[in-house]
Amino acid sequence: MKISLVVLSGKLIINLTVFIMLSETCFSQSGMGSWSVLSTKISLNPKWGAFAEAQIRSLKFYDHFHYYEVKGGVNYTVHNNFQLSMAGGHYNTYQSGGDFVTPKRSDEIRLWQQVAMRQSLSILQFEHRYRAEQRVTQIGLKHRFRYRINMTIPLNKRKVEIGTLYTSAWNEIFLTNRAPYFERNRFFAGLGYEVTNALTLQGGYIYQFDYFLVDEIGRQFLQLSALFDFDVSKRSHDRKIPSNVD
Repeated sequence: MKISLVVLSGKLIINLTVFIMLSETCFSQSGMGSWSVLSTKISLNPKWGAFAEAQIRSLKFYDHFHYYEVKGGVNYTVHNNFQLSMAGGHYNTYQSGGDFVTPKRSDEIRLWQQVAMRQSLSILQFEHRYRAEQRVTQIGLKHRFRYRINMTIPLNKRKVEIGTLYTSAWNEIFLTNRAPYFERNRFFAGLGYEVTNALTLQGGYIYQFDYFLVDEIGRQFLQLSALFDFDVSKRSHDRKIPSNVD
């Protein structure tokens, strides 16, 4: 069984590499950028957990890198469908026109608090995420409020477990405490595969609309993610919803 999983993981990595190589010309011509995400979660016991994530983004297909972020935090599970989180991170946005062109557009320290609620409808899994952010920037303190609804549908099994191919889609709205209040809308649609209990690979398309282009540039991106989920507590995950921290 372990050998089969290793072989399957190797095939997935090879296919993903071939996909990137074959798609480079198409995505470059379309002006699509890229997001690469490495996310790690760990369940310490049935109630407490920790997480960390790193992202790097580019305005062209793995070229003109202009953004990176690192963040981490803790979460507390009230029950299976209700979780509280607190986190902090460092977010950096550079000028367009090349790789990490200075001076920076934004150098930000961010703290946030979050409530996540889950619900099931047959094989459909929904997650509602509410987040309040405090953003320390070069021009002072900013506040932002975010709501994301995420839907996951397993395609070849009844739930997301080892060997499951699934589709995922979410939409997130960004609001501020100052007029005109609406700041951004971000949409994602893609596919994922549960390689092991601890590793999920996911890829998809992001479309982003900004009211003000201040700390982010670009509208269309290919997102590729490696999602690690380690469970020290050995608690059951009846309805898993793989997703990025941010």
